[in-house]
Amino acid sequence: MTKRDAERAASVAAWFTERVPAEWFTGPPQVDVDGEEILVVGRLAAPGDADDAACAARVAEFRESTREQRVLIARQAESLYQRAVSWGAECGEVRRLFTTATVPVMTRLRMPERSVLDTLIESGVARSRSEALAWCVRLVSTHEAEWLADLQDALTHVRKVRAEGPRAV
Repeated sequence: MTKRDAERAASVAAWFTERVPAEWFTGPPQVDVDGEEILVVGRLAAPGDADDAACAARVAEFRESTREQRVLIARQAESLYQRAVSWGAECGEVRRLFTTATVPVMTRLRMPERSVLDTLIESGVARSRSEALAWCVRLVSTHEAEWLADLQDALTHVRKVRAEGPRAV
């Protein structure tokens, strides 16, 4: 992420923090921004019996009771930032995202890679190549989370060094 992107993300997060009612979440919402979408996720207070079922019910109740206000905030943000706005909530170990954007991504795969996707479809793991590819990405993200975090940190350092480097005249 460039310095400019980081500044924009911080600005978007501040904008949402100012507009999201304080009583919705236990702290400021987590706001993630990319080129197509803004994702706003907040932590809900866990119910007294904080098992997964109770937390899932709490998230569902939050989703329904705040829908109208969330839509109004999202419309303002979409007009201002020219990106889709998606929402989510966490409670205990439960995390639910509401109506997130799915963005087409062009890829070129050779026959062996297509065969992997087709095997996932034939076995019932996925319904389409698109879904199979998303499943593969989630699998890598889950099993290689630490490595991906290290890679993102390294990229941040590279961008910083590049920005501080010599300028062409």
